[in-house]
Amino acid sequence: MWYSSEMIIFAVMICKICPRQCGVDRVEGEGFCGAPERVEVAAVCRHTGEEPPLSGKRGICNVFFAHCNLQCVYCQNHEISRAEVPERLVRYGTVEEVRERIEEVMAECENMLGFVSPTQYAYVIPDIVEGLWKKGLRPTVVYNTNGYDSADTLRMVEPYVDVYLPDLKYIDDGLGERYSNVKDYVEVACGAIREMVRQKGSGLLTDDEGLAFRGVIIRHLVLPGQIENTKGVLEWIAENVPHNVHVSLMAQYYPLTGNVLPDELNRTVSKEEYEEVAAALETAGLKNGWLQEMDANANYHPDFNNDKPFNL
Repeated sequence: MWYSSEMIIFAVMICKICPRQCGVDRVEGEGFCGAPERVEVAAVCRHTGEEPPLSGKRGICNVFFAHCNLQCVYCQNHEISRAEVPERLVRYGTVEEVRERIEEVMAECENMLGFVSPTQYAYVIPDIVEGLWKKGLRPTVVYNTNGYDSADTLRMVEPYVDVYLPDLKYIDDGLGERYSNVKDYVEVACGAIREMVRQKGSGLLTDDEGLAFRGVIIRHLVLPGQIENTKGVLEWIAENVPHNVHVSLMAQYYPLTGNVLPDELNRTVSKEEYEEVAAALETAGLKNGWLQEMDANANYHPDFNNDKPFNL
């Protein structure tokens, strides 16, 4: 299905872009995520810390949108993901500014462009990408999302996205409500992944340099004390997605200073916990993807006061 500009504008003004279906008029007010109508981007920068087929040797150009439709208590990008983002952290406020910065950064990167936490601003992706096409730029576009996406929105961006990079955070809605302020995460995220696989297939296609140009990578962040949740996530993937799908099992969780966290999240994942879920990944028959080193939690501490927030 193709979407006209009039349909996209309506979706923005009376916002139903994400599964929360706030219905807020974003010209006049803000919904759960706090995003206004105008695009707000905190950083457009080279990033070398994504999965190898996305970062390659030179890194990916990542666009970090402000705000988020989940509000996870442990979000590593908490400086920019909250409903109220300080104005000083919003560096780009128009599509043209974002596009111009992308062109600058991509000169230093692989031909890869990532939209990070894009859901609340999915309606600007066609404009950004078409503008790049008009300039003769044809990057592989990666939709890097928390997984809480509606099928309608995913169909809207389908012509502009090459690789989907969703999280599958929970298989227990109780955890979704406790940690991410959402009651129906499991149904929505699982449905979103099915739609992504329908669009791009379950495999990951790569070029001669090993860079992805089509497919799906499912991410899962292992949380301390929630090993059964991780096992359940892996079981769901194994039962519902062809086994050639790539899974990225992340060990990088760390408790954020200054965040009010449930007691069980006030530590990193133990070596024993991670080894247990890594074994579960193999037992599930999911053989494509990546594990992380246990010291990964020391490498993902972004500072969005800097336009280059990651030391990666």
